[in-house]
Amino acid sequence: MPDTTLVLGIETSCDETGVALVRVGADSDELLVDAVASSVDEHARFGGIIPEIASRAHLEAMVPTLQRALSEADVDLGEVDAIAVTAGPGLVGPLTVGAAAAKALAVGLGIPVFGVNHVIGHAAVDELVHGRFPERVMALVVSGGHSSLLLVDDIASDVTELGHTLDDAAGEAFDKVGRLLGLPYPGGPHIDRLAREGDPTAIRFPRGLTAAKDQATHAHDFSFSGLKTAVARWVEARQDAGEEIPLPDVAASFAAAVADVLTAKTIAACRRHDVGTLVIGGGFSANSQLRELAAQRCAEAGIAVRIPPIRYCTDNGAMIAALGAAALRRGVRPSALDLPVDSSMPLTTVTL
Repeated sequence: MPDTTLVLGIETSCDETGVALVRVGADSDELLVDAVASSVDEHARFGGIIPEIASRAHLEAMVPTLQRALSEADVDLGEVDAIAVTAGPGLVGPLTVGAAAAKALAVGLGIPVFGVNHVIGHAAVDELVHGRFPERVMALVVSGGHSSLLLVDDIASDVTELGHTLDDAAGEAFDKVGRLLGLPYPGGPHIDRLAREGDPTAIRFPRGLTAAKDQATHAHDFSFSGLKTAVARWVEARQDAGEEIPLPDVAASFAAAVADVLTAKTIAACRRHDVGTLVIGGGFSANSQLRELAAQRCAEAGIAVRIPPIRYCTDNGAMIAALGAAALRRGVRPSALDLPVDSSMPLTTVTL
C-alpha cells in the first residue's frame, strides 16, 4: 500500500445516503469529508421506515451526495484508490442502490471494491476519532435495529459476536415507547430530552435477562420487549384510573432501565474476556443516559471507554470508509464485482 490511500465510503442500509472520503496513512487515518442526505422526514408520517421510499430517496440522492463530498474535499473522482460500500445488514432495496453505485464506480475507475458490514462499521468509525484500536476491544453497537456485543481482535478480519438482542433492539424499543407516549418519530431523541426533566428512580421498570437464571444461556444477550410491555401496562393502568401520566418520569425511568442493562452486561463481558477498552457505537449511543452511565461504570471498573461524537453515531459514510480503510491496511482481499447484498449479514462477516 502506498504512503497514503484514498478510500470512498458509501452507506445506504436504511434511510441515510452517506458518502465519505478517508485518507489512509501509515499511523492514522484522516476523514476528509462526510456528506449525508437523509430521508427520515419522508418516513415520519408512517411512524417507521418504508423500504420503497428509502430506496427511491437513495436513487435520487446518490449522485448529488457524491458530487458534494468530492467538492467539499476538493478531490477528483480519479484520485480515489478504493471503494467501501455497505453490503449488509440492512434493507435489501437501499443496500442494492448503494452496491450498484459502488460497483459501477469500481468498474469505471478500475479500482477495488469492498463490501463491508454495516454494524461493524459503527465500531470502526471510532478509529477516525480516537485513533487505531488496541489489540483487543469490546464493541457495543446499539441502534434502531441492532443491540450487539462484539469481541474485536481485528476490526477488519476477526470479530466474534458474543451477544445480541433476542427481540426489540434498544433504539426500536425507544421508538415504540415514544409512540406509546405520543411523541414524534423517531422516538429516541424525544425520550432522551424528556428524560432529562424526569426522575430515573421514580418507577422501577424490569431489567430483561439480568436474573441469575439467565446468566448461563443469555449472559451477553439483550431483551427489551418485556420492558416495553411493562411501560405500556404502567401507562394504561394510570390512564384507566384517570390519572395524569408523568411523562418525564416515565421517560427517565424507561431510559435508565435500558442504560442499566446495556452497561451492566457489557462491563461484565469486558471482565469475563479480560478486555480493557470498550467502544460504543450506533445511533442509540447518542443517548445521554447511556453515555453518562457507561463513563461512570467504566471508570469504576478501570475500563477505557471510547464513544464517537454524536455526528458519527447515526448511519454515515465515514463508518464505511473507516472499515474499508482497515481492510486495506490489513491486506484483506477485495470483494468480487458481482458482490451480493445480504440483509441479514452475520456479524462474524466483516467483508464479503
